Amino acid sequence: MASDSSSRRGFLKSSAALGAAASYRRVLGANDRLRLGFVGVGNRGTGIANTVTKLIEAGANVEIAAVCDIYQPRLERAETRFKAKGFARSAEMLGASRLDAVIIATPDRHHVANTLEAIRAGLDVYVEKPICHWAQFDALKRLVHENRKLGRIVQVGTQFVADSVWEKAAAAIAEGAIGKPVHAQTCYFRRGDQGERGMKIDDPNAKPGLGLDWETFQADAPRRPFEVSRFFQWRLYMDYSGGPLTDTYPHTLTPLLKMLNPGFPKKVVALGGRYYYNHGRDVPDTFDLLIQYPQNLTVAFLGTFVNATRIDTLVRGSEATLTRKPEGVVIEPAKGSDKAARQIPADIESFGEGHAQQLAAHLKDFFECVRSRKQPRGNLELAYIVQVPILMAMQAHLKDKVVYFDAVREEMRMA
Repeated sequence: MASDSSSRRGFLKSSAALGAAASYRRVLGANDRLRLGFVGVGNRGTGIANTVTKLIEAGANVEIAAVCDIYQPRLERAETRFKAKGFARSAEMLGASRLDAVIIATPDRHHVANTLEAIRAGLDVYVEKPICHWAQFDALKRLVHENRKLGRIVQVGTQFVADSVWEKAAAAIAEGAIGKPVHAQTCYFRRGDQGERGMKIDDPNAKPGLGLDWETFQADAPRRPFEVSRFFQWRLYMDYSGGPLTDTYPHTLTPLLKMLNPGFPKKVVALGGRYYYNHGRDVPDTFDLLIQYPQNLTVAFLGTFVNATRIDTLVRGSEATLTRKPEGVVIEPAKGSDKAARQIPADIESFGEGHAQQLAAHLKDFFECVRSRKQPRGNLELAYIVQVPILMAMQAHLKDKVVYFDAVREEMRMA
């Protein structure tokens, strides 16, 4: 543990670095190369950086200028692999690298803090989902309100929404193509706990100290003694993750809510738990929730990591049903309705199997919006609308309560 005086010196150093970064803001021209910094270069961060490298090889005018990680072996690998300057502290990277944007792929607890740090330094942000940990609603609200003042571009890594089919479907729903939407459903089913227990342990003999910053890793979580699994396989633990609800559900809930544009929920109920995977984890493996919106609309989200048999993503309206198919969106009128059948083709013909294409498209959208200052497809305001019912669902599950939302005050309450 650092002494008070050394902690203060570190704070002042970081503050100075951020001040220097905030004073630097390029006005980008069409031919200017975007300089990117990566915060977190573990499995996900490296995967995104690999996709960026492929985009660069295909002609994208961007470069990976800097990388940052609190675990030294990962940092050194990323420095070599991407030929970028490495930093152990994100504030130092922001202050020293003359960046235009950062890509954040840290554990959930760090997403809000990393994003705030970057937007305050005048940078745009691509941040992995979920936008916050399940216990960080107040922090998320502060981030959203602060970015409304700062006006930075923030793209959240829900890459399924990169397909323009969702915007076209939203327009069709708004035009009355299915009548009044009354019920919608979506899902995330997977067989296996590879996303949690399958996380790679780089070094089973790793110890906290120089090169592994356990204190920084814990962020605002309850303080725990160091364990190799907690550091490398953090998605197994509620202190740092939330199971399928927080890890995967934003992927499919985001496109659905983009189509429906319902605003904040009225109330949420939920159930789930560890139904099968009970070895050394405390996050659920199965989770279902119902979201009720003020305009008399219910959204059902079902999912488990125990079985991969899925259900359709669809919206039931008073006059027709909209269903997501591999080739796009299909609108089928109800019997006796005068609505027309309709098909809206997808840009990426996949049901999640085309992750590489979706991620590439999502990153390209981000780069274009950094230049144009238009809002990206997975912007922070959309992420806020998506994350609120997810956070409500976790509270409903943990407290065994119905959770209500006051949209005026932006507050949750339980009953």
